[in-house]
Amino acid sequence: MTAKPEYLVVFVTARNCDEAETIGAVLVEERLAACVNVLTACRSIYRWKGKLVRDDEVLMVVKTERKRFAALERRVRELHSYEVPEVIAFPLTHLSPGYADFLRQALGVDSP
Repeated sequence: MTAKPEYLVVFVTARNCDEAETIGAVLVEERLAACVNVLTACRSIYRWKGKLVRDDEVLMVVKTERKRFAALERRVRELHSYEVPEVIAFPLTHLSPGYADFLRQALGVDSP
């Protein structure tokens, strides 16, 4: 019997739309992600190397399976222009059965 997959939503910021779309396409093509939404016009305010920084960025909302997170995070680091890219994940505790089926199919996960 196969264990029920656990899904995550992962936030990744990128320098611009081109970078986000490149990373997103690789993650989906390699089945590290089922879907990547690219949200434009995000303003980030943070402290970096002792200075307050304000940057316009793009936010990627990535849907994946928990057991793929480490590989997804490695791949983002390989493709990303930032020294320390943001890759943070939250568990999906509730989702519609139809969307769960989509995630399973898109990621190539065996049915429970």
